[in-house]
Amino acid sequence: MLRYGPGASFPQLTGASLRVPPGALGSPSHPEPWRWGRVGHSPLQFPLFPALCFGPCMVVYTRCSPKLGRPASLPRVWHTALGQTWARPRGAPGDTPRLTVRDWEGGREGERGPDRAERGRAEPSRAGPEAPSYPRAGTRQPPPSRFAPRHGASSPAQQPWPARPAGDHASVPKWAEAAGRAGPRSGSPSSSPRPRPAPEGSPARAGGRCSPGSRVRAVPCVRVRPEPRRRGSRPPSVQFHSPTWTSSQPRPWKLGKGVRAKADSLPDAQARYPRSHPRPHLAACCLVSASPAGPAATMFSCVKPYEDQNYSALKRACQRRKVLFEDPNFPATDDSLYYKGTPGPTVRWKRPKDICEDPRLFVDGISSHDLHQGQVGNCWFVAACSSLASRESLWQKVIPDWKEQEWDPEKPSAYAGIFHFHFWRFGEWVDVVIDDRLPTVNNQLIYCHSSSRNEFWCALVEKAYAKLAGCYQALDGGNTADALVDFTGGVSEPIDLTEGGFADDEAKRNQLFERVLKVHSRGGLISASIKAVTAADMEARLACGLVKGHAYAITDVRKVRLGHGLLAFFKSEKLDMIRLRNPWGEREWNGPWSDTSEEWQKVSKSEREKMGVTVQDDGEFWMTFEDVCRYFTDIIKCRLINTSYLSVHKTWEEARLRGAWTRHEDPQKNRSGGCINHKDTFFQNPQYIFDVKKPEDEVLICIQQRPKQSTRRDGKGENLAIGFDIYKVEENRQYRMHSLQHRAASSIYINSRSVFLRTDQPEGRYVIIPTTFEPGHTGEFLLRVFTDVPSDCQELRLDEPPHSCWSSLCGYPQQVTQVHVLGAAGLKDSSTGANSYVIIKCEGDKVRSAVQKGTSTPEYDVKGIFYRKKPGQPITVQIWNHRVLKDEFLGQVHLKADPDDLQALHTLHLQDRSSRQPSDLPGTVAVRVLSSTSLTAV
Repeated sequence: MLRYGPGASFPQLTGASLRVPPGALGSPSHPEPWRWGRVGHSPLQFPLFPALCFGPCMVVYTRCSPKLGRPASLPRVWHTALGQTWARPRGAPGDTPRLTVRDWEGGREGERGPDRAERGRAEPSRAGPEAPSYPRAGTRQPPPSRFAPRHGASSPAQQPWPARPAGDHASVPKWAEAAGRAGPRSGSPSSSPRPRPAPEGSPARAGGRCSPGSRVRAVPCVRVRPEPRRRGSRPPSVQFHSPTWTSSQPRPWKLGKGVRAKADSLPDAQARYPRSHPRPHLAACCLVSASPAGPAATMFSCVKPYEDQNYSALKRACQRRKVLFEDPNFPATDDSLYYKGTPGPTVRWKRPKDICEDPRLFVDGISSHDLHQGQVGNCWFVAACSSLASRESLWQKVIPDWKEQEWDPEKPSAYAGIFHFHFWRFGEWVDVVIDDRLPTVNNQLIYCHSSSRNEFWCALVEKAYAKLAGCYQALDGGNTADALVDFTGGVSEPIDLTEGGFADDEAKRNQLFERVLKVHSRGGLISASIKAVTAADMEARLACGLVKGHAYAITDVRKVRLGHGLLAFFKSEKLDMIRLRNPWGEREWNGPWSDTSEEWQKVSKSEREKMGVTVQDDGEFWMTFEDVCRYFTDIIKCRLINTSYLSVHKTWEEARLRGAWTRHEDPQKNRSGGCINHKDTFFQNPQYIFDVKKPEDEVLICIQQRPKQSTRRDGKGENLAIGFDIYKVEENRQYRMHSLQHRAASSIYINSRSVFLRTDQPEGRYVIIPTTFEPGHTGEFLLRVFTDVPSDCQELRLDEPPHSCWSSLCGYPQQVTQVHVLGAAGLKDSSTGANSYVIIKCEGDKVRSAVQKGTSTPEYDVKGIFYRKKPGQPITVQIWNHRVLKDEFLGQVHLKADPDDLQALHTLHLQDRSSRQPSDLPGTVAVRVLSSTSLTAV
């Protein structure tokens, strides 16, 4: 057996012998001795293997008939080394290759197939003697063969093969339960490092099975002598046992044809293996990577199990024990229903099979009409689910592997009563595992349910979301924006229609509609609501049919063409329309363009059918955007930020940073200073710096605090009132702010989980200060900044230049000076005006402004901050005229910047660069100077 450690070089294989383990990959209850195969005589090189020696690897030994091709269980195998593809129909008779998958992380290999003695023939070994087979469970271990490694063996090829574990379940190997838990056999020391055991519940401990729709890719494939399959025996299947992913989870990577993949394209694989963790060994055979077919394979780069519950491991354990899953972290008790108060009517937790005869995850697909709100006041969540149901690409993120999770009447034994769903929480996707027990009263679901009695996707999604929140009662009253973000990972932008005056301003209303239409057309989710001022207004029905304090899902946005026949195509008259849905499934809008309104006569029948207009009281209705702005008070847009460079739409650059508000007695270490109302402590908050590198750029900023659970022990998880301010600072600032500067923008302060701001800012450097409303409050937060070009966003941690060993030799700053050049006047003019810019110089450091074109009175508005080691040297401000070949000097001034100078604003005449007697030049410059001997004064 040729075995190589990570980073080892692979020799040329020409007629080399390989030790081939058995090919059984189904039930390993029938051990057989290892066979000996022989590699074909084609010279094979392995140039890609050293580059692939990272992350989890699986090694496959193949014996394939050149005539019949690939095994029936593999959809396609790429023979990279020889440049050929094997293919044949599924189930074709004849020789079938035998495969063995070895999980080097776990240190076990799977077996299947009858023993050689059962075939009634003795096949001589072609390359060497046989290795002993695994004994049956409960028997004594055979003595080691003469090929067992000697003490002190250091070559990876001399490492011992792991012994088959003994146990009560002989038909199920231990590596299917806990791969990697066992080390080398007792009495067989190994000098090479062994992989660390995988954590409990990880995919490495449970393995996985490749689905029929999976793609398996191999490189390079070594052809071994084929062996005919015994008539009547089953073709082999493939099992995957990887320490980082299972077949039911989205794969972090794919290997394309030819496997031309760079190491940096697999960041997650490197991150999971620190230097102290040895990489899995590779053998000179076939490296396989499997990933599910379809777009779901590329949905997530990484999904974290919630509360360390691994769906695949738990499901296989339940199938092995033939029991239905019961979630210990979210039990079927009152603690999962309420965090305070006493229960109402007697609630019984029932499984779907006890509620109806033929339970299904989906009935006739998924639709926004499936959902109906239950007894808990979570219309905000149901409205978000209605929007989610209209986007196939989005609900497939939330409901992964939905075909695998669906009930299969033909295989009732495969159902284990376990489901899992994905949600975006605090900057990462989490996989939430639940059982199928749902709360009922009188055999009826009391919370979110579907129109069809045997459809349960919405009830199960709601249960998984309630598990995240702590209990079902925690969903009573919430923010639709939070659910939209949790479903998509986007950013939510709330719009106050009343405050913006969109109902009366047609121009602003048209601009808003275009933004809403763009968000909808690019896959975003939108909702609308009417504020309830008092408690009596909650869910009060208005005369127009709408409900106050209630969230509506916006399921369609379009421009409707008015008219009939061919004339409608030549008319430019279009109407801005919005389709909304009430989560109750009833109580619709009864104004213009309602279901039975006469206005629909203006629209052709084909256009109405395209819009899906119905006359049923199903809770879905159309309104003009003008009426939406008039009757609704808020719209929430959840924008899916496009960060892909391959998209035809605008690509955003995202900076994502985590921070925290913490308390400390030392003011310089305190990071919980409250909002700007508390000026003494405001600058003690965390500070983040970013650059706008275009002349003007649109900036999206979102701050999200870590969600808090509502439990009976801790009570309701209340959000902090949070917000942030943005300040335009010096172009060369590298240390924290300590004094107020120009505030470029500011968000609202609200006790919401996230706060969003969209603003247009000119070129320059800015500081974001996220705060709580009151000082002393603590919590974690996530800051996301989106710009058109990279913003180099980072946290400012230091208050002043740090002391170092060079400070005694090179000196340490004694004074800090801020220079703010406001503008100039009377500059040397030309026929087209001066294209001037300003440069501020101090002790080798300089700051340059943007070019102000075609004016003799430019406004520079540029600032620089300098930590001066030699306060006696003046600061120089120069003005230049930008030209094509060589810039023209227009004049300069020198600033002493004395801390005792009480006059901050100076208007100075420009002078030439003569060192003896400088003469005045045309023009003046306005400068504001602030100096202090305290380095934390600015």
